[in-house]
Amino acid sequence: MATCTDSSLKQSIIYQVYNRNHNESGTFRELIEDLPRIKSLGVDIVYLLPIHPIGKKDKKGTLGCPYSISDYRAVNPEYGTLEDFVALIEAVHEWDMKIMIDVVYNHTSRDSYLLQHHPEWFYKNAEGEFANRVGDWSDITDFDYSQHESLWEELIDCLTYWAKLGVDGYRCDVASFVPVEFWLRARREVSKINPHFIWLAETVDKDFIRTIRSLGFSVHSDCEMYQAFDICYDYDVYEAFKSYLLGKSSLDLYIRRLQDQEVIYPGNYIKLRCLENHDQRRIASLVKTVEQLNMWTTFVYLQKGTTMIYAGQEAACKHTPSLFDVDKVDWSSYNKDGIADLMAKLARLKKDDVMRDGVYTIMLGNISESVILKYETELKTRVAIFNFGLKDGELSVDIPDGIYENLVGHSSIVVRNGYLHLEGEPILIDVDNFKL
Repeated sequence: MATCTDSSLKQSIIYQVYNRNHNESGTFRELIEDLPRIKSLGVDIVYLLPIHPIGKKDKKGTLGCPYSISDYRAVNPEYGTLEDFVALIEAVHEWDMKIMIDVVYNHTSRDSYLLQHHPEWFYKNAEGEFANRVGDWSDITDFDYSQHESLWEELIDCLTYWAKLGVDGYRCDVASFVPVEFWLRARREVSKINPHFIWLAETVDKDFIRTIRSLGFSVHSDCEMYQAFDICYDYDVYEAFKSYLLGKSSLDLYIRRLQDQEVIYPGNYIKLRCLENHDQRRIASLVKTVEQLNMWTTFVYLQKGTTMIYAGQEAACKHTPSLFDVDKVDWSSYNKDGIADLMAKLARLKKDDVMRDGVYTIMLGNISESVILKYETELKTRVAIFNFGLKDGELSVDIPDGIYENLVGHSSIVVRNGYLHLEGEPILIDVDNFKL
């Protein structure tokens, strides 16, 4: 991990927005109007999918993919003007939030400004054709970072340009495909403008790494990416999570993967925790009941790391909007079953110092499909309990006997003889260690 990473990022809430489908007009100006609601969810960082113009050559769908960028120094006219974007930056800051934009530096569109003016900067296949290393990305062409110092200079100059306009962070698309040395240099240059700039890497899962390396291409592991980045995606465990929800593997596998993170990454690592994003199915489409949705929502907020919400998650949306066409978020069920209220409460709870400073452990409980998560400091122990199988029973807990307030539920929790009764809602208990 970058040595200057702010540990409070563990407590941050990121709100992911795809401008095209977020609201009626899909513009920066209309997004400004939604900032009070976004802030009310306890959001710290507003993250926008790529804001740049989209290439037309071999485009996907009707409007093209936002990750097929034609010009890094311009904004997509669908969303408004540069002045509109600057107004959005200012408004986000006025609401005491930060703004992060998507950076796509593995590739450009096949008709990009840079490809037209600097074809020598791009990867070519064995036939000498402009191409990409991943076959199904048919609308883009990859950069070749291996030989051209001028490419590095141009891309870093673009990064400093947006930082000077007031952008506070970058989410870096498929960052693992780009040399870590590039990211280290870019971070040094951007830090001269904003020493508190936030760097989030979209890293890739181990099977993807294995496949790409078998093809003879370079791709970095999460361990390598932590040299330059503050936060990395948790795709190293996401497949185990999704596989459990689909009934294809055990909860034990997912929990063991989470436990492994504690020993394979730097001691102060920060992972991005999300139940859904623009590349994954909506969580409401994967769970069967409101109780399970509440359970997993609580879990992702209390897990170690930065929490990310995908716009529409607070409305319990089941449909994942298309990236390539107009496919608006359905806000008609906003705060359905109190999901938005729960998110706001969990965001407040996440700001407690114990979530930043506490020693973290996670384990399975004695009841099938139950999980116990713990943060410990000298002053306080925070215990979170999740009953993913929704099975009633007596759960063994390392908590002094007594009556405790459930900070996320609606009832008192009685611990007697080292056991508490487990039902269908998540449990969060704070124990004051100085009273013991």
